[in-house]
Amino acid sequence: MTKENTSPDALISVIIDGIEDVKGKAINILDLRDIENTVCDYFIICEGNSNTQVSAITNSIQKKVSKELKDNPWHTEGLENLEWVLIDYVNVVVHVFQKQVREYYDIESLWGDAKTTVIETSY
Repeated sequence: MTKENTSPDALISVIIDGIEDVKGKAINILDLRDIENTVCDYFIICEGNSNTQVSAITNSIQKKVSKELKDNPWHTEGLENLEWVLIDYVNVVVHVFQKQVREYYDIESLWGDAKTTVIETSY
């Protein structure tokens, strides 16, 4: 469970590093703080090309956050089929999609009022 002393900025930074370490693509940060009745403050959304890459991204995020921030997710879903994995760090929720599943659910447009930051990757 997320520790109260872990700042959202530090958590987001480590999560992004974990995604980039295994070449996760199309990384967006949605800031939900100004939207009423949201379940968390931030969504981080990214994608992988296959079940294997989605699994690698998920594992990389969890290992990096655990090692650097001594923090573990409150809840994780989707590890059975690896098409859409949700990693819940309470105030920050990570969505790791396969491309076609991300396009189908299009959660970025569902949260269209959120401030979105696109993370540019160099790979």
